Amino acid sequence: MAGKKRIAVFSIDAKLGDEVRGATRYTFLCELLARAGYEVDFITSRFQHWDKRFRDATTFDAGTDSFAVRFIEEPGYPKNICPQRIWSHHIAAKSARAYFDEHHDYDLIYCQIPPNDVAREIGRAAKRYGIPFVVDVNDLWPEAFRVALDIPVVSDVLFWPLYRQARAAYDLADAIVGTSDEYASRAFADRPHDIPSITVYVGNDLSAFDAGARAHAAEVVKPEGEVWITYAGTLSACYDLVTLVRAVASAQKADPRIKLKLLGDGAARPEIERAVAETGCDAELVGYMPYDVMAAWLCASDITVNSLVGKAAQSIVTKIGDYLAAGIPMVNTSKSAEFSAKVEADGFGVNVEPQSADALASALLELVAAPDARMQMGVRARAVAEEQFDRPHAYRKTVELIERLIEER
Repeated sequence: MAGKKRIAVFSIDAKLGDEVRGATRYTFLCELLARAGYEVDFITSRFQHWDKRFRDATTFDAGTDSFAVRFIEEPGYPKNICPQRIWSHHIAAKSARAYFDEHHDYDLIYCQIPPNDVAREIGRAAKRYGIPFVVDVNDLWPEAFRVALDIPVVSDVLFWPLYRQARAAYDLADAIVGTSDEYASRAFADRPHDIPSITVYVGNDLSAFDAGARAHAAEVVKPEGEVWITYAGTLSACYDLVTLVRAVASAQKADPRIKLKLLGDGAARPEIERAVAETGCDAELVGYMPYDVMAAWLCASDITVNSLVGKAAQSIVTKIGDYLAAGIPMVNTSKSAEFSAKVEADGFGVNVEPQSADALASALLELVAAPDARMQMGVRARAVAEEQFDRPHAYRKTVELIERLIEER
């Protein structure tokens, strides 16, 4: 690589420094790009999406010397689904446009979508200054919002701007990276498939996962004989955790060794707590915890559950890499054709019809009663994690794509 090329990476919801919550996909990519010899600027919002607070840009320690962190401004919002969030992202889009109008000496811009309007403005800036623009499809908006608000005609009207913004961002892209094949293909719903496209799962850093599990194993107290069914992640409307509670409560009547562990927090927690009280489910809502501690809890578990509602737009979500890394079987209720086929083909779990407590309880009881099958599925899970989800290996595809685009510039 002749000279030191400069790359801007944008993400709205990153975890930085000693923060407990947030996305790490894009900062990990920044680290890899820096190691490959690039000068990298990571652009993100000063508003911490997960904690709903503002970072102090004058004193904030991002915890890295590998790349520079640049903050843009937005007014923030009190919760994930609210009118203030739409306005906040509108302002963030203006801030991003102003940033790139002032700082456009980049050889490539790599941009998370959503937020759709921010990605569109960054794409427009990239085109103004002749900079290759890569869109990383990390979620589908407005499809994901329809889980919480799906009213015929009304939702179509409300969400039309998000569709329009997404289409504009994809039209501006010089390459697409998707966190699943389904997500990557969304970029080509309204444009020809005439640019490079790859799939790179969100994944995780297996060495960090394993180190965390070892370091905190002694803190996880598991009574002898218990069988832990575990969910890890956000407690939100997309994840059908009430059905999971009902299913486990039913399964516990047949096998009282079964216990439910819910790792995480979110807006759906009160509803889940009511379901636990109503069913008498033996469940522990553990709450959010640092990543390394979560790894220890997953490794102490016996079965993980990817529990989504039937109309959820999610495909291969972030938690899948961590579930697989734990080396235990997974029960999947996602209707994603891509992920359901993967569960079956790779042999690390079973698929169950979503929103059916009876079907889920039956699947859990069958797995609990078959320790040899669980062991085999767990071995396959860990192998898939190592082969397809380990970031230092898997993210090389993204680095190689970036290298090609810069060379062709």
